[in-house]
Amino acid sequence: MLIFDLGLRRVKNGNLTYSYFVMKETGVKSLAAFELVKSENRAVLFYFSTLSCSVGEALEPKVKRMIQLDFSKIEFVWIDMNAVPDVAATNGVFVEPTILLFIDGKEYLRKSRNINLSEVHESLERLYILAFE
Repeated sequence: MLIFDLGLRRVKNGNLTYSYFVMKETGVKSLAAFELVKSENRAVLFYFSTLSCSVGEALEPKVKRMIQLDFSKIEFVWIDMNAVPDVAATNGVFVEPTILLFIDGKEYLRKSRNINLSEVHESLERLYILAFE
């Protein structure tokens, strides 16, 4: 079963307003899948948000790019809080966006709402060195 979040977007161009739907598949579809991803990866960063959160949508590609470029051994997984609310609730995630970093199945980093990318980078760098070097 595929779980998608549909988000309505509106773009203004002069006097015209365009509306369109964005469809995005969540990376985890159940609590069991969340636990499986957590156990199969040495380090995994879960990014919790929804398509209706403009801050979360703007921040996600930046966090994802940072992980891909600077912390390649950390797996990035986007979780749609609307599609799998039980995963969010079980992890105490009630605000979007929220970042959770798990290393060897244990939570080492939690950032929510007003996320400073340079602080996240510093924290990830310190933990990355401890875990992988």
